[in-house]
Amino acid sequence: MPKAVWNDVVIAESDDTVLVEGNHYFPRSTLRDDLIRESDTHTVCPWKGTASYYSLEDDGRSSADAVWYYPEPKPEAEQVRDRVAFWKDVRVVD
Repeated sequence: MPKAVWNDVVIAESDDTVLVEGNHYFPRSTLRDDLIRESDTHTVCPWKGTASYYSLEDDGRSSADAVWYYPEPKPEAEQVRDRVAFWKDVRVVD
């Protein structure tokens, strides 16, 4: 089962991920709310839409904008609605 791991802590786990452009998108409901903080960062993907970000914080450690999601994906990217993906120092492992 794919897991998103940050600093040896599992922050999301699900056998229901969607692979888009090499990134596993996990159901938002599987992301640990106690480790995330809203970010003001936004980026735009031409075909998915505008991405929003969360930063990770735990035990004095942080990773800015390590989690992204599309609150209102474009129609051709509906498969990522209500899902999150990871980068920076988050590893996705089986």
